[in-house]
Amino acid sequence: MKDKQNQEGTGVSRRTFLRKTSLAVAGSAAVSGFPFVITARAEPDDPIRVGVIGCGGRGGGAVLDVLGVQTEVVYPREGYHTETVKEGATVARKNVSVVALADLFPDRLAHCRENLARVGITVPDDHCFTGFDAYKQLLAIPEVNYVILATPPHFRPMHLMAAVQAGKHVFMEKPVAVDAPGVRMVMEAGRIAKEKGLGIVAGTQRRHMHSYNETIKRIQDGALGELMYGTCYWNGGVIWVVRRRPEWSDMEWQIRNWNYFTWLSGDHIVEQHVHNLDIMNWVIGTHPIRARALGGRQARPAEPDYGHIYDHFAVEYEYPNGVRVFSQCRQMDRCDNLVGEFIAGTKGTSDCQRWIRVKGGQTWRFQGQEVNPYEQEHLDLIQSIREGRPLNEAQAIAESTFTAIMGRESAYSGRTVEWDSLLKSEKRLGPEKYEFGPLPFPEVPIPGQYRLG
Repeated sequence: MKDKQNQEGTGVSRRTFLRKTSLAVAGSAAVSGFPFVITARAEPDDPIRVGVIGCGGRGGGAVLDVLGVQTEVVYPREGYHTETVKEGATVARKNVSVVALADLFPDRLAHCRENLARVGITVPDDHCFTGFDAYKQLLAIPEVNYVILATPPHFRPMHLMAAVQAGKHVFMEKPVAVDAPGVRMVMEAGRIAKEKGLGIVAGTQRRHMHSYNETIKRIQDGALGELMYGTCYWNGGVIWVVRRRPEWSDMEWQIRNWNYFTWLSGDHIVEQHVHNLDIMNWVIGTHPIRARALGGRQARPAEPDYGHIYDHFAVEYEYPNGVRVFSQCRQMDRCDNLVGEFIAGTKGTSDCQRWIRVKGGQTWRFQGQEVNPYEQEHLDLIQSIREGRPLNEAQAIAESTFTAIMGRESAYSGRTVEWDSLLKSEKRLGPEKYEFGPLPFPEVPIPGQYRLG
């Protein structure tokens, strides 16, 4: 899920703000400063032929982002967060085409095809696939060389590994797993991609914003001195929910309503708060070694449509260099919202994006022109591919995803969780077989009763 509130918690869509203020800048292939420094030897005519696996709201939006098409966010009555092409929009990206689509559900694929048709792109029937094995059919198409992975996070590890084994460059949405076996698979896929010279970029769009890059580079260059502690937040409202229809099986309903089931989303600390935890790992330069957390389900309606996940978490993360990070995330309406990251060092403090305040000195502020990060993440990957030095973010996003999983498992169990121990876990979330039909409704995790893997 992409950002829905800005960092001041006003409820204004960050995506809408960035599209209005920086679309013109994003149209050029301006590459983020740190750590994505790419030289200017790219061949602009190298063809990028895109296949989309997961054509719902995020996949449909990502394919329009890679094309450079102006879109607007809409919320249909059934609750899907999705993208729609703006009237008069045109394809802006040179020599980038969409040649194949895959989704579990025919209606989601059809909506994506309709959006593409509005900008003159027709994906033929024999390159459109549905069902649980649709991703395999798409990856078998030789001309596809750039794959967007945007199914629910549970499926991300297997889809990433299959894409890498098929020799495709990958843009994958975050988070990239929901359990330790999935995280390990992503790490391994990233290693194989490096050996094959394949690019992997994740949907942690903050890493492709000039403001974050410049600010964090200054912090890592010593602007704050020795880092001591950080705080990060995603305290927002309740997100979309998909109400069950009588004709849907248990499996179909849970997948359509995937945010509310841990086996599909990882819970909202993993699906949503991973953005902020990723910044903390980036700033500090490593991942935590343990987590102590609490959480619960206090305000969510006691209705099946709202699944079994928690609605709040609070986590203390301990890093190997002694830095502590205090994390909060919440999905409750009619509460104060706050989305952001903060870090303190011996010399001062920073919000990691826009300012650095030094004790007894002046405040430095980012003065540059921002890009549209939802497009920039694709631009950076495409340029790196054409340059012959493809980006590979698999390890970083795997670690950030696992950071969030640690917090969830600590809160669910009521126990301190160690990175090394949990990463070895063989506990796999989800059914053994993927087929429409009955699927038990999970219980709400109870601390003291929930068993760690």
